[in-house]
Amino acid sequence: MNNSVRSTARLVGAGLRALLVLTLVCGVIYPLVVTGIAQVAFHDKANGSEIKVGGKSVGSERLGQSYTLDEKDKAGNPLPDPKFFQGRPSAAGPNTENTQYKLLVSGPSNLAADSKVLLDSVQQRRADVAAFNGVSPAAVPTDALTASGSGVDPDISPAYARLQADRVAKANHLPADEVRKLVDDHTDGRILGFMGEERVNVLRLNVALRELVKG
Repeated sequence: MNNSVRSTARLVGAGLRALLVLTLVCGVIYPLVVTGIAQVAFHDKANGSEIKVGGKSVGSERLGQSYTLDEKDKAGNPLPDPKFFQGRPSAAGPNTENTQYKLLVSGPSNLAADSKVLLDSVQQRRADVAAFNGVSPAAVPTDALTASGSGVDPDISPAYARLQADRVAKANHLPADEVRKLVDDHTDGRILGFMGEERVNVLRLNVALRELVKG
């Protein structure tokens, strides 16, 4: 009986020592090492790819955001601000779990390609984007009409950015050529020259636009 108790005690002791060591290694040392490496080697990315203006964070280049006025339309939606380039529409819904920061739930609409609701929303967006930018509905590119899979895509196509250039220039009392050049300067090419499509980061473009306006 005594041998059985001593054997059990040794096993329990060994198990507790292993638990403490693994907790220290996996729960403390490893996270600190990985965090340290990330801060040194990938400081910007490790901290959320923040973009700062005047020392203040204005957002993350990895997350799309809205640029709206205080005014709202008849449906209660904030009106887009004509002074800024607008990003893609979002199908992400309101955050029902934590409303303190007014976050959005990332995700697509999950509407099928033959959904009448999706078709109607695309047609309405086409009309709204065309009217907002003073162009023909036929000139509106696809990414201005459809939401991304994440709902928080930070980029738009160069075609959509150029379509907005005249409206942005007029609203900010800037020469249209300067705003178009701004779009060209902020157009990123394909990754490694062959993956993906050309794109424009909306937040970086709007930050550069503000600097141009301050001039």
